[in-house]
Amino acid sequence: MPAQTSAGTSGAPSAGSDRDFVQSLERGFAVLLAFDEQRSNPTLAELASATGLSRPAVRRILLTLQRLGYVTGADGRWRLTPRVLSIGQHYSASHAMIELAQPHLLGLAEQTHESASLAALDGADVVYVARVPVRRIMSINVSIGTRVPAHATSMGRALLAWAPEPTVERVIAESGLRRLTAHTVTDPAAFRAALREVRALGYALVAGELEEGLISVSAPVRDRTGRVVAALASSTSSGRSAPERVKADVVPLLLDTAAKISADLGHRDDLGREDPAPVAAARGGRDGFY
Repeated sequence: MPAQTSAGTSGAPSAGSDRDFVQSLERGFAVLLAFDEQRSNPTLAELASATGLSRPAVRRILLTLQRLGYVTGADGRWRLTPRVLSIGQHYSASHAMIELAQPHLLGLAEQTHESASLAALDGADVVYVARVPVRRIMSINVSIGTRVPAHATSMGRALLAWAPEPTVERVIAESGLRRLTAHTVTDPAAFRAALREVRALGYALVAGELEEGLISVSAPVRDRTGRVVAALASSTSSGRSAPERVKADVVPLLLDTAAKISADLGHRDDLGREDPAPVAAARGGRDGFY
């Protein structure tokens, strides 16, 4: 995949003119992001193939990253160093939401005996920003920073249901609503209808669309302005529960926990403040997706 394409799908908003764009920085991140579960110890040639960059360019980038302490090389192969974790730590340190949410995630996991997660939208994906695991229920190893397709997850739908229409359309275009299982919603009209249902219910429940047997339910987390800034999720498997049971047993706990996190972020539904979704609908307004 060419480096330009890789960076273009990362979800970062464009800002400024082309002359403000630092291509060398983009290429550096392309090389860093090429390290993954399948390429944990790649050769220079493998990184060049993954990024679409020339070998001399990749070599210069690797040597620069090595001097900065982010990669190390031996016997023709390269590895990330623990220093890359500091990038994520800086994100966490600058986002009070994660620190505020952690005890609430723990409480939800203890109540449900299932994993609890907090995620944010990034391009056509959702990214886990906080998590309390209980059991491993997905084939992928879910940890902080893990990305999953927004269109096939309850977290993605909880985030997109209140997002501006252009954001929804961009996710549809970028993801192509790719089929991941036999249950994945792949029709744009059906997907938009699913988002409208999420807005009406106040939560999203998705069963078997990302992985067979995976059931997840998510609720929006709002900041002091009422804007949806994250999705709180609880996940289980069809072997331990069923969608109707999740609705009855988990959804009330999930909504209560999401409300508590939102309150910690300064959001108030009391004191006469109206919930944005029903109010917009009643007034004929278009708050977020419609």
